[in-house]
Amino acid sequence: MKMSGGVEWALHCCVVLTAAPAPVPAGRLAELHDVSGSYLAKQLQSLSRAGLVHSVQGHAGGYRLTRPAGEITVLDVVVAVDGPQPAFVCTEIRQRGPLATPAEMCTAPCAISRAMAAAEHAWREALRAVTIADLAESVTGDYGPAVFDGIRAWLR
Repeated sequence: MKMSGGVEWALHCCVVLTAAPAPVPAGRLAELHDVSGSYLAKQLQSLSRAGLVHSVQGHAGGYRLTRPAGEITVLDVVVAVDGPQPAFVCTEIRQRGPLATPAEMCTAPCAISRAMAAAEHAWREALRAVTIADLAESVTGDYGPAVFDGIRAWLR
């Protein structure tokens, strides 16, 4: 399953926001991740439209998570950025060509469509099982407990 690069940036931002004591401006998040501000702004807008982050206006404004990180899944972020459509869409190839199967014989999905649907389901369930809090905990495990202290200090 191929995801856009925006998913990666959006996930990184969500993990950083778990450590932020105050709303974080989009420009600051872009600087932290060394990515274009306009590119990151698109991902943040997608997260905002999906209700995963909230934009706070004003001098001390920026983005913050709308709910606890343990209630936001990786799948929520993927769907916010890349949309809900499945990775595979059956086009009923079996009904084409010189040996086409008649439409009336195609009342159930074919073996290929079933296999791809099962893979899609497993992939989505795996992403649904991981939260932003889980990712933050893994980051702490990978880099030590001071990693988020460093992020908080840098964001100030």
